[in-house]
Amino acid sequence: MALHQIMGALGDPTRFAIVETLLKEGEQSAGELAEPFNMSKPAISRHLKVLEQSGLIERRTKAQFRVFSICVAGFGEIDDWMTQYRQFWNQSFDRLEAVLEKTKKNDGESNE
Repeated sequence: MALHQIMGALGDPTRFAIVETLLKEGEQSAGELAEPFNMSKPAISRHLKVLEQSGLIERRTKAQFRVFSICVAGFGEIDDWMTQYRQFWNQSFDRLEAVLEKTKKNDGESNE
């Protein structure tokens, strides 16, 4: 799945809250996920569909209920993206630290 679709899905507060609930509490039925929200069942269904299409959650049938859970693979794109930027910032901070150490050393020599 494309990262922009995943981020777009998480950009909505209701969908973000649904993902948070599934992360914290595990598998939930559509009805359980809808409880905290003041919206119609079709509206919740649309949110669940967006999350499912983005690859962040998966659905299965349990008796007469649709139950949803986190799809761990769907978070791989986010992890890859964050890893790339984490490496960039770590390298940038390492370079900054080297410059600051060099400046500190040069300042110490000029004060002697």
